[in-house]
Amino acid sequence: MRSSNSAKNTTVPREGNAPRRGIPPLVRYLGIRLGLTALLMVGVTVVTFVLTNLVPADPVQAALGEQAASNPEIVAKFREESGLDKPLIVQYFTYLAHILQGDLGTSTQTRMPVAEELARAFPATIELALSAIVFSALIGVGLGLWAAMKRRTITDQVIRVVSLIGLSWPTFWLALVVYYVFFFVLGIFPGSGRLDPAAIPPPHVTGLYTVDSLLAGQWSTFVDAVYHLVLPASVLALYTIGLLTRFARSSVMEVLDMDYVKAARAKGLPRRTVIFGYVLRGALVPIITVLGLAFGALLSGTVLVEKVYSWHGLGEYSYAAATRLDLPAIMGVGLVVGVVYIGLNFLVDILYGVIDPRVRVS
Repeated sequence: MRSSNSAKNTTVPREGNAPRRGIPPLVRYLGIRLGLTALLMVGVTVVTFVLTNLVPADPVQAALGEQAASNPEIVAKFREESGLDKPLIVQYFTYLAHILQGDLGTSTQTRMPVAEELARAFPATIELALSAIVFSALIGVGLGLWAAMKRRTITDQVIRVVSLIGLSWPTFWLALVVYYVFFFVLGIFPGSGRLDPAAIPPPHVTGLYTVDSLLAGQWSTFVDAVYHLVLPASVLALYTIGLLTRFARSSVMEVLDMDYVKAARAKGLPRRTVIFGYVLRGALVPIITVLGLAFGALLSGTVLVEKVYSWHGLGEYSYAAATRLDLPAIMGVGLVVGVVYIGLNFLVDILYGVIDPRVRVS
């Protein structure tokens, strides 16, 4: 009887109530994001190729010069060697196949592989943009948090006005003014280049002088590299500081009014625990979004600043390519900037999932 009752009382889980098994939410989330990232990268190659070929100018004349371009035999041979005599769709798939092999073509001006030239220019821009974004994040988020905690006070008003001024100044104009004041008038900071001409460049490891000099133990070179970074990085950072300050302020103020923050305060938790454990964590997701977009904008927006400070990076390279109508170089720059943007968005999506589990579940 006991065994009969036991069997009768045993609850067999119904199929609908069985625990769901399958791919963990985080893995599924990463897989979807990776798939979207791959599609976006293919889209970048299409957009870069089409837009570059829509330029209303003759790349053959730009590459050969006016005199050689007047000779039909030379023009025909150049078009055949560079694949310009083939239909556009064939040119695109040839371009895509070369990209997959790491070949971005040959510059029509320097006759050097575009990938090698970009590899030399890219670290300089990355070093400048990274310095600016770290500077911006520390100051902008700090000021935004401070303004939100002191909302509707004189401190809040002053921070808001200062951030608005930072957003209002044109970067190129500011770069020239800062260059004139701190280099020509005061002589406090160097005016151009990444290192003093007398300094010994560190052995190439990453291409970032600050990192490579630390790895090589060249402390004087490290100090000199940081010294040269101050002016261009500060000019680039000013706009981003203003943007982050205003965004962080509104985001923190929104979190401050939420019930879980009020409950934490009501429990008597220390002020520091409430701010850094509850408020700042809750406000991080939108701030990270702005940081990712701002970093991408810094990479693609350094052209004028690099020209003013003779910073031989991606901006100066793209300026030279555009003025000489060097189509392979223009496409290479567009592709690199697009891939970096997509990579940053992927990183931001991953941080969303790590910070807020609701994102990866949804």
